[in-house]
Amino acid sequence: MQLDTTHLFAIAAALGWASGLRLYAVVFLTGLAGMLGWVTLPEGLRVLQQPLLLGASALMLCVEFFADKVPGLDSVWDMAHTVIRIPAGALLAAGVFGGDQSSWMLIAALMGGTLAATSHVAKASTRAAVNTSPEPFSNIGLSLLGDATVPTMLWLAWEHPLWFFAALAVAVALMLGLTVLLLKFLRRLLARWRGAAPAA
Repeated sequence: MQLDTTHLFAIAAALGWASGLRLYAVVFLTGLAGMLGWVTLPEGLRVLQQPLLLGASALMLCVEFFADKVPGLDSVWDMAHTVIRIPAGALLAAGVFGGDQSSWMLIAALMGGTLAATSHVAKASTRAAVNTSPEPFSNIGLSLLGDATVPTMLWLAWEHPLWFFAALAVAVALMLGLTVLLLKFLRRLLARWRGAAPAA
């Protein structure tokens, strides 16, 4: 199937945005879909079909799946992946346009990195706020929601790019609003904790 520019940008945006939530799921699912012939990957993404990369991303996907369900560990995992998810989202988005369209590659990389940063910060701040609650169920529920959202958005980008852009606009608006609210909440919580801590 020949993909037009709009379709390619939808895929690039989906890869970038979803990388901020579940990088290893994005790499594995995209590579698996290409290897099984469900989609024809652009030239710059065909490396994801390589068996070695598929195996490595499947292993990391399993590790992330369980790490993301454990309160406290999920925030440590998110913190460690701040320096991984955002550039990876930019690289995956750029890969959609291959090496022959350098201008589009740069635009896609900037878009992918920005979307990855948006979703990563929203996820990390949400999970940090939820971890202040002693019960684990809301944490697990949010994690499962992320597990379901990533393949859904990837599928939408490939099959219905215009619907994907609509869903992405809603998701980004919600994430930005949620991030602002949660960062204010976490700042107030930190200030309260500092005020309650005994002086050294």
